[in-house]
Amino acid sequence: MENIEIQKITINDIDLLQKIGRQTFFETFSAKNTKENMAKYLDEGFSIEKLTTELNDKDSEFHFAVLDNKIIGYLKLNMGQSQTELQQDKALEIERIYVLQSYHGKKVGQVLYEKAMEIAKQKNAQYIWLGVWEENPRAIRFYQKNGFVEFDKHIFKLGDDEQIDIMMKLKLK
Repeated sequence: MENIEIQKITINDIDLLQKIGRQTFFETFSAKNTKENMAKYLDEGFSIEKLTTELNDKDSEFHFAVLDNKIIGYLKLNMGQSQTELQQDKALEIERIYVLQSYHGKKVGQVLYEKAMEIAKQKNAQYIWLGVWEENPRAIRFYQKNGFVEFDKHIFKLGDDEQIDIMMKLKLK
């Protein structure tokens, strides 16, 4: 998959971001969640209003993974006060790395992750952190393989369901 391009997402890409965001979230989590909770989260979490706010936030960045002119995944990073927790100046949060299911196992996530690392270094972050659902062993293994260690847990609400996210972090040299 050496021809994957990473493109910064702008407000003009909002419809494409909404589409890939909803599709990848649905593919990743629909099997283990109710239809009602999924529908509610997809409506609220990927509404045009919410995405507009996030895209206009100077402390957040989105990037597409593109292969042969097709968007196959995306990355969302948060810095400073835009981090969902921890909000420390020397930290960078990977809020989302999502890849279309048909491209799993093809190193797309790794390419997006490497982009996150590059940005963390540019921003002089001391560490990168993230939250990953405890029932997503594939993602947990991915981050462990990249050197992340568990340091805490927190609650993530999907509709009316409270779920446990494992918080992981990686100290940067």
